[in-house]
Amino acid sequence: MGGQKDASFPRLPFSPISRSHILHCSYHSWHPKYRSITPKARLIPLTAPFLSYLRSDGIILPPEANDNEYVSADTDSGIFSSASTSTDSLSDTDSESSYIDPSLSWPEIHLRIKSTIEELGGNVVPKLNWSAPKDATWINATNNMECRSPNDVYLLLKSSDFITHDLEQAFDSCSSPHPPPPPANNTTDSHETKPDDGNSSIPYHLILRKTIPALATSLEFRCFVRARTLLCLCQRDLNHYDFLADSVGSLRVQIQRFFDENLKDSFEDADFIFDVYVPPPHQRVWLIDINPWAPRTDPLLFSWLEILTMRGPGEEHGAGLEGDRDGDGDDNKGDGEENVDVGRSSDDEDAEEEEIFEPEFRLVGKNDPEAYSFNTPQYSAHKMPKDVVDASGDGEAGLREFMGRWREIVREQGRGGLEVAGER
Repeated sequence: MGGQKDASFPRLPFSPISRSHILHCSYHSWHPKYRSITPKARLIPLTAPFLSYLRSDGIILPPEANDNEYVSADTDSGIFSSASTSTDSLSDTDSESSYIDPSLSWPEIHLRIKSTIEELGGNVVPKLNWSAPKDATWINATNNMECRSPNDVYLLLKSSDFITHDLEQAFDSCSSPHPPPPPANNTTDSHETKPDDGNSSIPYHLILRKTIPALATSLEFRCFVRARTLLCLCQRDLNHYDFLADSVGSLRVQIQRFFDENLKDSFEDADFIFDVYVPPPHQRVWLIDINPWAPRTDPLLFSWLEILTMRGPGEEHGAGLEGDRDGDGDDNKGDGEENVDVGRSSDDEDAEEEEIFEPEFRLVGKNDPEAYSFNTPQYSAHKMPKDVVDASGDGEAGLREFMGRWREIVREQGRGGLEVAGER
């Protein structure tokens, strides 16, 4: 059966994905409209120098206030390292003696991030237009995305493949990922003028969200909307929770009402995905994010083929099948073959119209084989060696101790190489 299904669907039957849809799902685009139903957040427009910093290789962090230490990239290892600015330490390598505070190129961004963290209670969670650096939590002293200083933010952003995707491949799933050439009078910085990269016109923003105290990840859900209908939804935290089975009915009602009242008719596109948080006692729903209807968005407990072929209200088949996949679904509407139901009475039609559509709500079952595979660490493909992860678990002191040991190893290797060269 699996082989037949694959033969019938050589590719996922997505409709063409437009650049405008990707931009509509950017946090800066939808947040002003839905600000009252989202957790507290602040948006910081990013400048060209700061974007260049994010795109640059290595990790170089500004010096902390009232701290004579800095963290810079070790060009040999690719692992960031720490050194004191005292004369003895700076004489170790020429690269350390030439250290330059990177925030000098974007002081207004640095100060804005610092003041925003203070405004939001001293603890924030960062993200760019579409993605949060969830894959880089291993490098944070707290082993999560909580940031208490600008350097915490920079460290997460520069260590994340998800953030790199936002910066370099935002339109990679679009039917026309590259926009027309800009007008001749359009002047931009050199870093934004890569030929046809499709990213130069993106108004990048850093989003700093106030950390939600005692966040219950078991109550975060991903919701799939097709043709302005809430088609299905599922857990975001891919672990089994016994209590959720008894709450499915009330949660479905709350999320459906939230969608109908706030998103159904107001979002620019008919197909999209949104994430919500429904904290106890489940009386209010918070909008966490809006994601593109595109293969890049993780369907979690579903597969994209399931979602695309799932029947919606009044549909005999899933959307976008057969001829519709190639954009010619309207060609046969006038030939009387597909859209005429022969022999149906008006009573049958009225009964069908009165049928209430209920979106499928999928949870991780206690005995589901998937539940066991979800116990493996998330984003493991993006993580660093175990020694680095263990050091990050011991907080700042552990990281600094690890960095000191690593620098000593690199120096010893360098001395060994010089001795061998001298013997020759």
